[in-house]
Amino acid sequence: MVDKSRALRLAGTIKKIVAGALETEIKDPRLGFVTVTDVRVTGDLQQASVFYTVLGSDEDRESTAAALASAKGRLRSLVGADLGIRLTPTLEFYLDAVPETAATLDRALHEAHLRDAETAKLREGATFAGDADPYKSEPSAPNEDQEVEY
Repeated sequence: MVDKSRALRLAGTIKKIVAGALETEIKDPRLGFVTVTDVRVTGDLQQASVFYTVLGSDEDRESTAAALASAKGRLRSLVGADLGIRLTPTLEFYLDAVPETAATLDRALHEAHLRDAETAKLREGATFAGDADPYKSEPSAPNEDQEVEY
């Protein structure tokens, strides 16, 4: 039976352990400015997916991925020692695409704002095409005071 609350608690604990270990335990020079953004644990608690971001260029991301791959065993043993559960989950590291997606959305929103401003500028002096009152109306019935021509 899957206990989602236990998996969530375990994921939060693994996130803290891995982030702390990357800061203090792992001394690989290839490891860049890495941030652990999320950890997801499967329902059977056998696999943990660790999502991370790296500040820097594509080369920094590649070198950090290599450093994390080489430190995977050490990180798993640290996680197992701190968790104290019977089976330690395997760790898989994935580069988180959220910052790139957010930057793309930010650029798209900025372009939309510029186009809206352009449209508003064009709309300032514009008038409607055709008559001011495009609907034809019946002449009203004459009052008693008015003379009617036949």
